[in-house]
Amino acid sequence: MRTSRRGFLKTLGGVALFSIVPRHVLGNGYIAPSDQLTKGIIGTGGMGRGHVGYAGTRLVAVCDVDKNHLELGKKLVKEKIAAYHDFRDLILDPNVDIVHIATPPHWHGIMSVEAAKAGKDIWCEKPMTRTIGEGKRVMEAVQQYGRMFRLNTWFRFTDQFYGLGTPVKPLKKLVQSGLLGWPLKVTISAHTGFNWKFFWVGKEYLEPQSVPSELDYDMWLGPAPYKPYNAHRVHQTFRGYWDYDGGGLGDMGQHYIDPVQYILGKDDTSPVKVEVDAPQQHPDAVGTWRSITYTYDDGCQIILWGGDFGDPNTPYIAGPKGNVYKNFVCDIPDWEKKLADFPEPEPQVTDFIECVRTRQPFALNERNGFRSATIVNMGAVALRLNRTLNFDPVKLEFIDDEAANRLLDQPMRAPWNI
Repeated sequence: MRTSRRGFLKTLGGVALFSIVPRHVLGNGYIAPSDQLTKGIIGTGGMGRGHVGYAGTRLVAVCDVDKNHLELGKKLVKEKIAAYHDFRDLILDPNVDIVHIATPPHWHGIMSVEAAKAGKDIWCEKPMTRTIGEGKRVMEAVQQYGRMFRLNTWFRFTDQFYGLGTPVKPLKKLVQSGLLGWPLKVTISAHTGFNWKFFWVGKEYLEPQSVPSELDYDMWLGPAPYKPYNAHRVHQTFRGYWDYDGGGLGDMGQHYIDPVQYILGKDDTSPVKVEVDAPQQHPDAVGTWRSITYTYDDGCQIILWGGDFGDPNTPYIAGPKGNVYKNFVCDIPDWEKKLADFPEPEPQVTDFIECVRTRQPFALNERNGFRSATIVNMGAVALRLNRTLNFDPVKLEFIDDEAANRLLDQPMRAPWNI
């Protein structure tokens, strides 16, 4: 289908058109439409509309269950594009090569799996999925159907890493050099330059309201349990409810934690224990927490401090031989001179469009993205149960805890399944 669609252009008004327009005819660097990959965006709220700016592809379709958002999506480009109410229609559109998923997280798993089944490559917003079981199914489907997958957080390979004041690469080099020693303890908190955004909390009582005419609320809920509509459940404030996300942890967790997983060399495993210090969580509305501590089998730890909790003098990375503080301050004498003698980290593949063309996995893909999403979702389960949990990173299940394992794969509202 792709060769037929792209290799030849239909005649218009009986006049044959070029099937491929040489670049030198159209100008240096110009990519003919017949050569360019295409994308469709599911979810054209604020986050989704931002996806049109990711270079290298041409937007040909949008989808949203809110008519107002859909109209905004249709105006993202000057050309007329396809507009869908049901994401399945966009996924099956033969003109779409890459499906961008920018919906609330309770939809990420289903949409990613369906896109993979349909032979589409996938660019998915964080968190990768809302549960560990859904993430495992996405990973399996992407690999089963030979698709390319990109998770939309990028700090492991580009940009300044929040309060560290540096890209992640020099941190990775310092850690892998061994100058800090081992095991390491990484603290992610306001004191080390990371804000957990506790404004993403839910309201424990929501007055039922009338569903606005522009919104298909039943489709917005999809696999989530039915609960009466209230504006605070949807759009900009959905993160405050366990049915759809996990508050600030769900919003920022993969941004903050995925690079740590990479720095520590944990892309193929998960922590074996998670401990929480938090008030009892409401069953519907996400609340705040004081700390979440993850421990790996080798003794490395990732510690999250919420709000202003924790010691302001705590280093970002603490090791037996040295520490790294906010703004990339290291207390090892002459550390920069010593570090220069060590090899650079392995290069990462960071052009997703090239990955789609060459079928080479992206730097943050379904495998390592699943592992960092698992860290986030382990914390969410521990918070909801308000207790320490032990985890098997091979079997991908909690140890001797039936209630925790019930939250690995949470029931979906019919007819949805994954």
